[in-house]
Amino acid sequence: MARSTVHRSRALLAALAALILQGVALSPAMAQPSAKPVKPVAWKAVESVDLAAFNKDLVAGKPTMDVVVYIPSNFDPTFNKLTAAQMLEGLRAAKEIYRPTGVQINLVAFKTGAIDPRFLAIQANEIPRIPDTEYINMYEGNTRHPSELTDMARRAFESMIEPRKDSDRTIYLVALQDVIMPFLDRSDGRNWTVKMVRTGGLSFPSYSYYGTIPRAYRGVITLDNLSTPSRARRTVAHEIGHKVMNVSHEYKTTGPAHEVYADGGLMLYGAGEDIPSGAEGRWHLERLLLSPYLYRLRPNGTKQWNPDYKDGGHYYDPLYGDKVVRFPGVANMDPNW
Repeated sequence: MARSTVHRSRALLAALAALILQGVALSPAMAQPSAKPVKPVAWKAVESVDLAAFNKDLVAGKPTMDVVVYIPSNFDPTFNKLTAAQMLEGLRAAKEIYRPTGVQINLVAFKTGAIDPRFLAIQANEIPRIPDTEYINMYEGNTRHPSELTDMARRAFESMIEPRKDSDRTIYLVALQDVIMPFLDRSDGRNWTVKMVRTGGLSFPSYSYYGTIPRAYRGVITLDNLSTPSRARRTVAHEIGHKVMNVSHEYKTTGPAHEVYADGGLMLYGAGEDIPSGAEGRWHLERLLLSPYLYRLRPNGTKQWNPDYKDGGHYYDPLYGDKVVRFPGVANMDPNW
């Protein structure tokens, strides 16, 4: 009887091992070919862009952000939403918009090169798993369930962002044809649906990508459409605002949301360019001036950087102290569901 039991146990173990081996052989990682290696883009300076002329009004000692621009040279022939000239004009407009705050833009490089055509269009983030509900506010929800880069986006940025000193403190404006962002939107009753939005610009801000974006390119911003007067004037400054103020679409009495169309503030979709201060302004100016992407140039030419995030850069990061707004979650369905 004992011998029979031993034989049965060995047979079961053999069967289990066979199932495990079969599962490994059929797993997606093994069944599909390995991903194509990422090749760094061979960027070269756009000779028509005069960096010295753009930066001639910089003043040592004032808060400054470093910006690098990358423009693919191999856009598809039918793509007509963004050019190098429009990108440069958008940066000039951003200089004007931020000037009243005392913050300067230092254009470090403006480059072009042929990127992997696979990365001309990317999906920015994985499909979210948890929608916003009324129990906590949007920023608290983002901290618990942050957005995550797709492998496609990570590999694209890995190929494009050049290693440089202070790369994690640099703003990278990357022109692409399409950057698609999936999100969850309530459809009816107690149901949500997945939607995909075609972005004109996407800033990958820390309040959303809390702890999930590689540090070497946490400063990346993608731009896809500067073809209308409004987009040409505000989009670059608006997307930089998401990065350096670390706030969503909000302004004074208008709470944060994925899309808010109204005039007044730079951080809304509209014609506004205001960067307000104080509690009534949701601390936008103060948060800007605390940004880890800002530095002051010392007399000896070295950079005195602002302190970095203390807890990964979520909206309520201790870096901001009391320069935050506490607010309840928003109910978006019948409470008697």
